[in-house]
Amino acid sequence: MKLSIVIVNYNVKPFLEQCLISVKKALENVEGEIFVVDNNSVDGSVEMVREKFPLVQVIANKENLGFAKANNQAIRQAKGEYVLLLNPDTVVEDDTFTKVIDFMDAHPDAGGLGVKMVDGSGKFLPESKRGLPTPATAFYKIFGLSSLFSHSKRFSKYHLGYLDENKIHKVDILAGAFMLLRKSVLDEIGLLDEIFFMYGEDIDLSYRITRGGYNNYYFPETRIIHYKGESTKKSSVNYVLVFYRAMVVFARKHFTTKRARAFAFFINIAIYFRAFLAILSRFFKKLILPILDTFILFGGVVLVKMFWENNIIYPNGGHYPPLFLHFVLPSYVIIWIIAIYFNGGYDKPLRIRPVIRGIFSGTVLILILYALMPDNLRFSRGQILTDMAWALVSLSALRFLLHVLSIPGFKLGKPANKRFLVIGDEREAGRVASILENSYVTPGFVGLISPDEKAEKPKGFLGNILQVKDIINIFSVDEVIFCSKSISHQTIIDKMTGWKSEQVDFKIAPEDSLSIIGSSSINTQGELYTVDINSVDKPANLRSKRLFDMITSLVFLVLYPVISFFVRYPIGFFKNIFKVLFGSKSWVGYAPVGDAAIHLPDIKRGVLSPADGMKPDVPDEGILQKLNVLYARDYSVQKDLNLILSAFRKLGRS
Repeated sequence: MKLSIVIVNYNVKPFLEQCLISVKKALENVEGEIFVVDNNSVDGSVEMVREKFPLVQVIANKENLGFAKANNQAIRQAKGEYVLLLNPDTVVEDDTFTKVIDFMDAHPDAGGLGVKMVDGSGKFLPESKRGLPTPATAFYKIFGLSSLFSHSKRFSKYHLGYLDENKIHKVDILAGAFMLLRKSVLDEIGLLDEIFFMYGEDIDLSYRITRGGYNNYYFPETRIIHYKGESTKKSSVNYVLVFYRAMVVFARKHFTTKRARAFAFFINIAIYFRAFLAILSRFFKKLILPILDTFILFGGVVLVKMFWENNIIYPNGGHYPPLFLHFVLPSYVIIWIIAIYFNGGYDKPLRIRPVIRGIFSGTVLILILYALMPDNLRFSRGQILTDMAWALVSLSALRFLLHVLSIPGFKLGKPANKRFLVIGDEREAGRVASILENSYVTPGFVGLISPDEKAEKPKGFLGNILQVKDIINIFSVDEVIFCSKSISHQTIIDKMTGWKSEQVDFKIAPEDSLSIIGSSSINTQGELYTVDINSVDKPANLRSKRLFDMITSLVFLVLYPVISFFVRYPIGFFKNIFKVLFGSKSWVGYAPVGDAAIHLPDIKRGVLSPADGMKPDVPDEGILQKLNVLYARDYSVQKDLNLILSAFRKLGRS
């Protein structure tokens, strides 16, 4: 047997399905076998592989053993002359395996091989070729010198930026996303070192190949799409800790004590430096606007307070009590900020209308609380209304200023309905178009493109694949979707690379799948569209659902002495009130359907489910699936209320 392919999977079922489809096509002219080692996924990955790819050998672990140990499980069973370690979030070209095997056969000195990788937008991934992470190389990368001097032989050694990405080169390190290894070399130098749980094992194995007298090659004459890339979780503190600590393990294993200490020193600096940047980045992205609003609001209400105090309330001298400044006014500001949040004032892109709505609703709540305050803290409704006017003007002006200054992430506008092009034959393009039209991504436009360059375009199609660049510009297209059943993966990657300047996103619809998968950047997790899913995971609906849960829980808590007589399990009902109030549950969630559930937006586990609104109870999983889909697609607070009213007696169950 020529080739054994090993794919380690952990909860990326849609990516895995697409990967296996491309692998199956690429194996048509190669004698090979495929292993999928699943590290205890809970998303139905194993069931999907066994159902759709019966010839794939599945190793289903009962726990997450890590990348190295899982790969070794399959390598020990592999019969191929070559072993390919392949990530599940990749797509290979149809002739990838033929080309890389021919190269390895012609170069007996080759112990390992990596290929040219592009991300989901067709952009070259620099981690396709890497140098050995010596202390100096690590220093240049950590402090940004490798990025600043990306083509320097001294500073760009980590990604070997001085080497032509389109030419074959000998390299130090292969990327773990695609590592083609000669089995006889593995038998000689050993398998992946299981001391590495995740990250670092590819560096260690590559280094041992060169130490064993063999060469690693970068081979750009075939390409793969790698959706996540090395920097998938750059903003994650956990990624920083795991990745850089793996580098320390590598240094201690292979470098002299002195060099290992120097390496560890730089790595520890990197851990704290990158962790700080990651935390700062998340803080800035999520909280900077609410913090600015808070300072502007509080500064304004203090100025209004000073004016009202000196000219209206105490014109002849006197002051508000300290409690008013230190408690009442900050409470007003907090109420306005919370009201703006629940009205969508911090959703992207920014809009002024939800801010205005939030300020008005917050003011109503403040006036209600004002009426309940003791007389010594009730000074003037006019002051509250003046504060409201300040809030309306200042916060609207802030957003307009951020928009005018073109600060990234703070642009004003409406959420755009995306405009799509679907490239495929009549049947497949129509199938994918129907997924889009029924999905939670409401399309503003869906145009169909024929992949056939010569044939007359089918009825209802805009044109053929040669005309796509013009069609993108004419119809202001946001996203291009390739139907992999109609187009070779080589053509898909060619077009993605050729059209990357058009500023559109690219995705692939695997054949006979309900998913459309892609990523416009190596820094994103990728996007997944699944048939019949619409609105429950929209930020506004998630907020409304959470607010409804909190309000109903408070109402139930106040009325508990009375309504507990109408619930089957009063003690369970009392516990559920607090579980929902504090966010560990929702009053309504999905009906449980086992491991075969299709992909649905994530929401909290519910006390009730859509099935509770039907009589008699529904045991059939197929019907439960449809009920869940309908609930997710057409969510409204009214649905939750109707389910609670119709299944009131079940609110106490665990």
